[in-house]
Amino acid sequence: VNALAAELDAAAARTVEHLQKQTASLNIDSVEHSGGTLRAAVRVANLGGHKLPTGYPARRIWLHVTVRDAAGRAVFESGRLKPDGAIEGNASDESATGFEPHYREITRPDQVQIYESVMLDTKGLPTTGLLNAFRYGKDNRMLPKGFDKATAGPEIAPVGEAFGDPDFTGDGDRVTYAIPLPAGDYKVEAELWFQPIGYRWATNLRGYDAAEPQRFVRYWDANAGGTALRLLQTTR
Repeated sequence: VNALAAELDAAAARTVEHLQKQTASLNIDSVEHSGGTLRAAVRVANLGGHKLPTGYPARRIWLHVTVRDAAGRAVFESGRLKPDGAIEGNASDESATGFEPHYREITRPDQVQIYESVMLDTKGLPTTGLLNAFRYGKDNRMLPKGFDKATAGPEIAPVGEAFGDPDFTGDGDRVTYAIPLPAGDYKVEAELWFQPIGYRWATNLRGYDAAEPQRFVRYWDANAGGTALRLLQTTR
């Protein structure tokens, strides 16, 4: 490229600043403990004028939620980023034939709220190949403000469980974390993470015997743990 290194660094810094300050909002609406269950309501809203994430379908945004006891120990965690760039508990990262559904309520660590589009081939199997894609199996990308999914055409409406979720609207998404825990003092930490290329997309390139995908895989392996960006964080 003709740009100077300093110019590329400046462009990258502007992109990170935009992602962290103008992309989304994150709040913990409520935390309560009763009947042996801690319930935390986490709300995410899209600040942009299009679905989030948009563009190439390798992109994904997800919630990382941790509950800590009075001693600071993590007693529950959903959505932890692993050193290899995968999301712990994500069915897609664990198997090429699976993917996480959209959740209204999360009760286990292996359930992760991931905002993404998942393509299926003609056999109904997940694919990361654009030429093999036939339809969406999931599209719960966050909706822009004012989007009415009830009147949206099928080419842009949410796909999967998100379509019937009354808390998934143009005003944002509200997810409840219901965790069996004994009485005590707890702190809930919520983070919103963004990854421009998901683990499965990079992993599926390993099977191509060509210079370009193999070079990309080497880039990925060298920096897998740094492929994601924490956009927002909040505690309650």
